[in-house]
Amino acid sequence: MMTNISVLVSGRGTNLQSIIDAIESGGIAGAKITAVISDKKDAYALTRAENHKIPGIFADPKSFSSRQAYDDHLLSILQENKTDLVLLAGYLRIISDSLIAAYENRMINIHPSLLPSFRGLHAQQQAVEYGVKFSGCTVHFVEPALDGGPVILQKVVPVLDGDTEETLAARILVEENKAYPEAVKLFVEGKLKVDGRIVTILE
Repeated sequence: MMTNISVLVSGRGTNLQSIIDAIESGGIAGAKITAVISDKKDAYALTRAENHKIPGIFADPKSFSSRQAYDDHLLSILQENKTDLVLLAGYLRIISDSLIAAYENRMINIHPSLLPSFRGLHAQQQAVEYGVKFSGCTVHFVEPALDGGPVILQKVVPVLDGDTEETLAARILVEENKAYPEAVKLFVEGKLKVDGRIVTILE
């Protein structure tokens, strides 16, 4: 049974690349990326998709009268591509509740902090300014609450003396590129059980 994956992007697509690499190497079996959808015309993630012969779609938010209308359009694209799993990879738009509901426990995001700490933008800067000794990344299912869905995986990195937003972000990104494919593999293999806020990884 093939799992069809669509990826929503806004920028460079480094996490997209990590998932493409895992699928092409056989690290994630039984899955294919059927579409990469961007809200930014010049997102490098679209170039990554083209390089791997994956359909890339630019969906311009300015063409729609509201966030809801835009997300209704996204839903139609996802359905046309027979999407089983939606991944957010550096996607910077808030998603409507109806789109999230359509893919309940089938929409996954990665965030550069140890949630529930430091939600929203500039999570790495928030961590540096708060003075925490450890940060990291969180792969989680998407719910309407911002960065608030059930946690699948977390990876931890130390916050070093003299760290800036940029240096911490670079170290966290290394772990993101490991964690996201790992979580996708677990989903594709049917090894994630969700009970309320608790995600259990099955043997």
